[in-house]
Amino acid sequence: MIKIEGTLDDLTFYKGEDGYLVRTKGGVSGDRIKTDPKFQRTRENGREFANSAKSGKLLRRAIRTLLKDAKDTRVTSRLTQAMSKVKNSDVTSTRGDRNVSVGILTPDGKNHLKGFDFNNKSILENVLETDYSLDTSTGILQLDDFIPMQDIGMPLGATHVSLRSMFLSLDFTTREKEIHFSNTVNLTIDEIVSDVVLTANIPTGPGSKFYLLAMSFFQEVNGTQYPLNNGSFNALQILEVI
Repeated sequence: MIKIEGTLDDLTFYKGEDGYLVRTKGGVSGDRIKTDPKFQRTRENGREFANSAKSGKLLRRAIRTLLKDAKDTRVTSRLTQAMSKVKNSDVTSTRGDRNVSVGILTPDGKNHLKGFDFNNKSILENVLETDYSLDTSTGILQLDDFIPMQDIGMPLGATHVSLRSMFLSLDFTTREKEIHFSNTVNLTIDEIVSDVVLTANIPTGPGSKFYLLAMSFFQEVNGTQYPLNNGSFNALQILEVI
């Protein structure tokens, strides 16, 4: 079952008493949509939309360890929209059968996911205000001469920040995945200069490779760090897709 709400072309996805449903503008019956030649395009759109939604769900589940602390209320619909653009990059499949697994192999398809922020209320570029270097051949992300007080757009009340990366391979056809996390670097938000090095093993499995960076904020009280505002200020972004 695809749990999604919204509109695509002449299809409206909504939640009713019987679960998640789909209808067309004008209230045409589902049986007619399935069989009437006039709704061939509607059926094609529906198949492609379903593929985009399922692909988004597959990615969200693969990164759930990081996602649970860095997402907004519309991340599902926003990611589905991004996946729909990836699907549109499939220029070899016939209409109705275009899919994410083909589109993601193209440069345009990769670019539609590169830079995607899972928490739209905490955009990484607004949080990390300094440059970093990323070597996807070694799995190393590095921030040289990093000064938390100067290089972070920190939320009010934050005393500490943690940085962690993930290297993921994900096959949208077979659903096969391989995940590697980096070390976690936790720093006091002060003026001390340090070099931050995050190293994640390189996945060797099939599929597309995603490199993500997560930044989490904490407030220390009596020697214990607590997630700031239940993690609502945390950032998580897809830095690279290869």
